Amino acid sequence: QVQPVESGGGVVQAGGSLRLSCAASGSIFSINAMGWYRQAPGKQREWVATIRINSSTYYAESVKGRFTISRDNAKNTVYLQMNSLKAEDTAVYYCNVVYSNSRSSWGQGTQVTVSS
Repeated sequence: QVQPVESGGGVVQAGGSLRLSCAASGSIFSINAMGWYRQAPGKQREWVATIRINSSTYYAESVKGRFTISRDNAKNTVYLQMNSLKAEDTAVYYCNVVYSNSRSSWGQGTQVTVSS
């Protein structure tokens, strides 16, 4: 089993930046991909970005060009650098880990609030 733990959320003004971290523990050798999702109040959880084990990255259109997903293999950690933040980026951000090809784990979430 793999367990992700997020950190790095907070309050930032519109146009500012934040970096989220997701540290994975457990059977890290079985990880296939790690990604970020977010859920705003009253809305469904939506996908934000993914980084695969081969380092391929994918982004939702709404964040493309503003957010960057990366990883530090030595620390078993994935990052989400968020720049040019907008009020509509306000949400709880969740880290998701896909491992053993078909299993998935979620972190507890971290709040990001962008004030306009």
